[in-house]
Amino acid sequence: MLRGWPSRIALSNVVIGSLGELSPGAVRPSDKHGEQAALMQETHSTRSHATAPAEPKASTVAVVGLGGIGGVAAGCLQDAGRHGVFACARRPFDCLTLERPERTVSVPLRVMTNPKEAEPADWVLLCTKAHETRSTADWLRRLCRPSTLIAVLQNGIGHNARVAPIAAGATVVPVIVYYNGERLAADHVRLRHVTQYDLAVADDGPGRAFAELLDGTGLRVFLSTEFKTLQWRKLLINAVANPITALTRQRQTVLRREDVHALCLAVLNEAIAVGRADGAHLAGDEAEQTLSTLMTYPAEAGTSMYFDTLAGRPLEIEALTGAIVAAGERHAIATPLNRALLTLLRAVSDAAAQEGQAVRA
Repeated sequence: MLRGWPSRIALSNVVIGSLGELSPGAVRPSDKHGEQAALMQETHSTRSHATAPAEPKASTVAVVGLGGIGGVAAGCLQDAGRHGVFACARRPFDCLTLERPERTVSVPLRVMTNPKEAEPADWVLLCTKAHETRSTADWLRRLCRPSTLIAVLQNGIGHNARVAPIAAGATVVPVIVYYNGERLAADHVRLRHVTQYDLAVADDGPGRAFAELLDGTGLRVFLSTEFKTLQWRKLLINAVANPITALTRQRQTVLRREDVHALCLAVLNEAIAVGRADGAHLAGDEAEQTLSTLMTYPAEAGTSMYFDTLAGRPLEIEALTGAIVAAGERHAIATPLNRALLTLLRAVSDAAAQEGQAVRA
């Protein structure tokens, strides 16, 4: 995910539903005017209604993966104090420090390091990177039952296909993450709100249940009837910024080169054709809008794939560029530029994995 998500996550040209009451933590604009409508809806929160909403039911919540995204989610849930929260991670600790814009808190947090310690939970928040999903299978087998809901806070598309085979019959709830979560230490994370909402889910039963789960945490959830379009719009951002910065080993200043800018437009237009075939409602000038968004980032900003490349870690390529190429194959749309990027990124990632194995040996 890009560090610091811009305000043009772009709900323009997206039809948003407006059904029924919302939990106060959720945001749903009542028309198609995008961000302005979302801001207006947020201003007129349901907390202002005469009848207060019912207190959300307490749930047991397991957070799998305590990086920046998972650490923030766990910290916000624990700080709200409405649910029984525990984390599944590699290293144990007793207290998590969460820096958020309004204050810094330190909350006690139970951290498990052995899947055999885990028992079924009402909710699982899967917060690893997409390519690490299979490594969570032992955890999910212990945490899940058919009544469990798994909120998948990962990049890309195809969350159900990726997680369902190891979900023990649980319901998969795809989630788009917009907040910036930074892991400062194993027990220390920082939250930055970078748009008027922090997460997005489909406006359906599981999505509304997720919004209710996060009520009171300060993380604002957007309920969308055009969830696939939002997924593709975020994927488009990541589909150029991540590969180009990783392959050139340069921060986003490289995107300002005229030749690189032209390459990005071509890569995006391929991906947009695939996204439309996949059911996303993308604008006629979607590529130009996407690059305009990227130009709002500081030139010195990096991407997760850039930092993983410098650190010699395997890359999250299959959920990003790989997803575009795979969707192109399903819809019989050629993606030669994205396929070329995928080939190069796989070579970089495989080399990092081999070096890591050599060090461990």
